Amino acid sequence: MDPALHEKVMAEAERIKAWGEAAERHARDEVNQPTINNWLEAMGLSNPRFEKGGAGEAPPSMAQVWTMYGLGGKPSQDDPLHAMMRALTDAGFTAVLGTNCEQSYERYLRVGEQLRVTTALDSVVGPKATGMGVGYFVTSRNTWYVGDERVATMLFRVLKFIPRAAS
Repeated sequence: MDPALHEKVMAEAERIKAWGEAAERHARDEVNQPTINNWLEAMGLSNPRFEKGGAGEAPPSMAQVWTMYGLGGKPSQDDPLHAMMRALTDAGFTAVLGTNCEQSYERYLRVGEQLRVTTALDSVVGPKATGMGVGYFVTSRNTWYVGDERVATMLFRVLKFIPRAAS
């Protein structure tokens, strides 16, 4: 790999990492029972704690649901993950493969709470030669809050790569 390209990619990663928790997005809706019901049905889960008439709580693993962009949503220009992905695309790393996601939950969310999420670029590691091609592992860190209280976190890692030529 061209050392100048690697230096350019890593310089952009450092520039974006310096933004810290730059992107902040507020949930479109409060935590609500109809969305919890739909999520439980989609996941094939049944738990009286989360169903109507239960404790008025949402499953912890729904944290991301409340702040997703939706079908027509677009990330802001200050979103660190998407900024790094654009930089890699512009450098020729056009393919993406999800690798892993690590979530932690501080507490259950309650119906009526309004969430917000911040995103930071955690790390960019590479170049790495993989079976898919040469690329960079990009890790972002999302933190969900209710008011100033941290309620959940997620490390999300993808491989952004140049596809290996078909043999």
